[in-house]
Amino acid sequence: MPSLFNKLRPNNLPSAGLAAMPAIFVLLWSTGFIGAKFGLPYAEPFTFLFIRFALTLLLLIPLVIVMRIPWPSSPRLWTHIAISGFLVHGAYLGGVFYGIYLGMPAGLAALLVGLQPLLTAAFAGPLLGEQLSRRQWLGLGLGLIGISLVLGSKLEIGESLFDGFGISALLCVTAALIGISLGTLYQKRYCTSMPLLSGAVIQYVAASALLGVGALLFETRHVEWSSTFVLTLGWLVLILSITAILLLMALIKKGEASRVASLFYLVPPVTALQAWWLFDERLPLLGLVGMLVAITGVVMVIRKPAPKAIR
Repeated sequence: MPSLFNKLRPNNLPSAGLAAMPAIFVLLWSTGFIGAKFGLPYAEPFTFLFIRFALTLLLLIPLVIVMRIPWPSSPRLWTHIAISGFLVHGAYLGGVFYGIYLGMPAGLAALLVGLQPLLTAAFAGPLLGEQLSRRQWLGLGLGLIGISLVLGSKLEIGESLFDGFGISALLCVTAALIGISLGTLYQKRYCTSMPLLSGAVIQYVAASALLGVGALLFETRHVEWSSTFVLTLGWLVLILSITAILLLMALIKKGEASRVASLFYLVPPVTALQAWWLFDERLPLLGLVGMLVAITGVVMVIRKPAPKAIR
């Protein structure tokens, strides 16, 4: 009898569920920036992320055992999955969180990481053999313009994007951009056969090791266990580190890497809406226009061309 997990594999999901997966992923993933805003005042970034991944593993490992999920079939695959975990979870989240911690504005960090689809698309051809059409390249450009409009609309007249932080913060967020871009491509090329749930365990173990070393070397590891921090941690563990990541893995497995990467263009506009609702951060008209431009660009990238009629 097939296991429950096999029934939930992407290939067995109803078509309506598959169609909704990108929208659900964007909605869940965008809450990560909101969670960081709630949680970082109570713990340093590497410490915060290490605790998050440790709690995630405490939930995932028993689930893998109870559901009898198979583990990767070869030591080589274990290694590939661990490397992808270093990149997709450790380098990406560690770089973004620490860059903001060193003074980089969250908006600029999101803008730089938002370059990921362009970087992924540029390397998907030579590394994975994926080819983008002119329409898709135009969509990638529109997405980048849209993100720039959304974030630029939040600046006051006379401000500079580069005020208040140094080269260290810039290097951290650049490392995050490279990490998530290479991680997406690496996982698509070397980890397509990995079991999603047990593969996530291996990735989180690898990322936890990286972040744990970072916390030991660079942080005091002090945590203020307030109710806000605990609730934020619970959301990030259950919704981000488990639900959203498994959705991302399923999307990478189902679609081309460059199309999956283009979904990240929608995260800043959706995050802006959540910030308006939760923190009354209002978005000017220019930002609303940027949101529409970004959404248009994503649609152009991910929409498959209609099949030609047979005459």
